[in-house]
Amino acid sequence: MTETTVKLINGYEVVIGFETHTQLAANSKIFSRASTAFGAEPNTQACAVDLALPGTLPVMNKKAVECAIKLGLALGSTIAPVSIFARKNYFYPDLPKGYQISQFEIPVVQGGEVSFFVGDQKKTVRLVRAHLEEDAGKSVHDEFIGQSGIDLNRAGTPLLEIVTEPDMSSTAEAVAYAKELHKIVTWIGICDGNMQEGSFRCDANVSVRKPGQPLGTRREIKNLNSFKNMQIAIDYEIRWQIEEIEDGRAIQQATVLFNPDTGETRAMRTKEDAADYRYFPDPDLPPLVVADSWVQAVKAEMPELPRQRADRFVADYGLPEYDATTLTQSQAMADYFEAAAKASGQPKLASNWVMGEISRRLNLEEIGMDQVKVSAAQLGTLIARIHGNVISNNSAKQVFEALWSGEGADVDAVIDAKDLKQSNDTGALEAIIDEVIAANPGNVEQYKAGKDKAFNALVGQVMKASKGKANPGQVNELLKAKLA
Repeated sequence: MTETTVKLINGYEVVIGFETHTQLAANSKIFSRASTAFGAEPNTQACAVDLALPGTLPVMNKKAVECAIKLGLALGSTIAPVSIFARKNYFYPDLPKGYQISQFEIPVVQGGEVSFFVGDQKKTVRLVRAHLEEDAGKSVHDEFIGQSGIDLNRAGTPLLEIVTEPDMSSTAEAVAYAKELHKIVTWIGICDGNMQEGSFRCDANVSVRKPGQPLGTRREIKNLNSFKNMQIAIDYEIRWQIEEIEDGRAIQQATVLFNPDTGETRAMRTKEDAADYRYFPDPDLPPLVVADSWVQAVKAEMPELPRQRADRFVADYGLPEYDATTLTQSQAMADYFEAAAKASGQPKLASNWVMGEISRRLNLEEIGMDQVKVSAAQLGTLIARIHGNVISNNSAKQVFEALWSGEGADVDAVIDAKDLKQSNDTGALEAIIDEVIAANPGNVEQYKAGKDKAFNALVGQVMKASKGKANPGQVNELLKAKLA
């Protein structure tokens, strides 16, 4: 754990650990051939294996194991050469077998870490493990009066449960960790990251203690399905626990649910310990053997990871750390920036445009990078024209608007059609400057008296007289020379 200053809340330290259920990008269930597609009619995607009918046997999904290997490689974990599936026994209407197949003593992914920034401070959270398991079904309580429905479409969906050490000490760190993990699993293609559909569900284990005291009793907030809800729920839980302790009540270990309508958490059940689940190795599944040759084959096909790519952007393109981190929020954005930087030869300008105008437009129209309306090649050409003093920044915005709206496709053709080329004709510019100086004696006097605003006003007049075509740098230079 990176040494960072632990902030106290009303004299208490906060301790947070995470368990994240990541639905793996496999087309079929972890132990059967039934589909995992979202949104099907209830119970139409549950086969005999998922329903636990007598005589059925589970068969391991190879793609799910591959996803686990990818995560282990991405997070610097140990990938166990042999891991064991176990039965986790509990009884619930949406669990047809009366047990869930999971991993207990020997998980497939062991250790590793996730690093991220909170503001300008780097933080590293250690991982305990990531284990493969099947999802349960779903109880539906709001469609029938006086009874609940059971939908087993989700039963057997492949999950990777990623468990951290209790290394986070604030809500900000917890949310930043979750965002970074979300970025990694989507980047390496093992999860679609859709939180609304339940593909990335976070459980936060929260406790508080006085500095120097042993760990407090934790309460687990289940199924946080958005980063906003995560922040509200953890903040509320911290305040609630401190108030309980201050009022002389002991915290009971429990599983709690967050209600987004009230912004509060409430206890669902007292939390079970491992012994309550009576784990034992699943006799129907042999040990999972992952040969080193398999790991190496997966490694050879892995993309460059977000952190590695950000480091390369700093080293190769001279970008600030902030830019590099922002541009590697998604693979699509990183690819787009890199193509624009290469096309223009101006990486910092390309970074400014992608983080500025491009991001602004995407947010405004609520679309993703895959629907961007100005190609990286077009943006690269536009930036090259700004850098080459062919057009000014203001004119570039007009060109960008035409490209985005589909009014034009060729940068140079739009510049010509709108007559936006900067004039570098010194003689013509000097004539305009002479006229502006003659017409604005007040501003000239103020400038000579040391007022910078007066100089800016004169520059504005020259740009206006040249219909925005004068090169601003040249205007500044000639105007200062004339006024000297």
